[in-house]
Amino acid sequence: MQRSIQGVPFHILTVGNISLPRIIFLHGFLGSGSDWLPMARQLSQDYCCMMVDLPGHGKASFEENPPNDGFFEQTVDALAELLKESASPKSYLVGYSMGGRLALALLLRYQELFTKTIIVSASPGLMTIEEQIKRQEHDEKVARKIERNFDGFITAWYDQPLFSTLKHHSIFKEVESERKINDPRNLALALRVLGTGRQGSQWEALQHNRVPVRLFAGEKDERYVEIGRQMVKLCPGSDLDIFPHCGHTLQLENKELFLDRLKFFFNQQEE
Repeated sequence: MQRSIQGVPFHILTVGNISLPRIIFLHGFLGSGSDWLPMARQLSQDYCCMMVDLPGHGKASFEENPPNDGFFEQTVDALAELLKESASPKSYLVGYSMGGRLALALLLRYQELFTKTIIVSASPGLMTIEEQIKRQEHDEKVARKIERNFDGFITAWYDQPLFSTLKHHSIFKEVESERKINDPRNLALALRVLGTGRQGSQWEALQHNRVPVRLFAGEKDERYVEIGRQMVKLCPGSDLDIFPHCGHTLQLENKELFLDRLKFFFNQQEE
């Protein structure tokens, strides 16, 4: 199902009976909602899994160039409106990397919509305006690389230390091929409007959280392990789960452990 809400494009893939408890899955940069499909199929007996193509990814193409300023917040509000349209009760929320940043902002702004949330390899954004502007400049350079030489960009992207464990995993070639299906123009636009530099800092808002949260980070992804530790200190009701031998893409590198920990957390009765 394709939707545009307040000028924000989405495509939604749903697996499972709509009468079951709902899990909303948000993917990372270069991905699509179908990244979560293998997990959704395993969860579909107990949950209705709603996998969203975020703007500029998969089938959620931009009809026109979105505004750079404010589009991140606009996307958060549009996601909330999308969820409110359904008669479903409160949802579970899962977001990875870029989708994790959106999920965290969505949770902190619309806590009444969610029962529990899992944030995977993601942060509450950059703390200062100076850091955000510097990141915007960096992301603009990356966007131009995407537009000039998409295949070369994909190769360089996965050469980052962040993805070293994925590159040595048996699933890597499949993942790399799937990433090349996306449209370079749309991805470049998405980076310009949804990149970390366009997100306002959520660090101070963490203290107001009242929804149980699990932060997932790979043991080899030291930066996000440290970010997770900082977040747990500030965010009530949160805990950090570290995945052994995994990096940034822990949900791909150890899908079985990811599913086990997801189901344990979502099924756990809160005291």
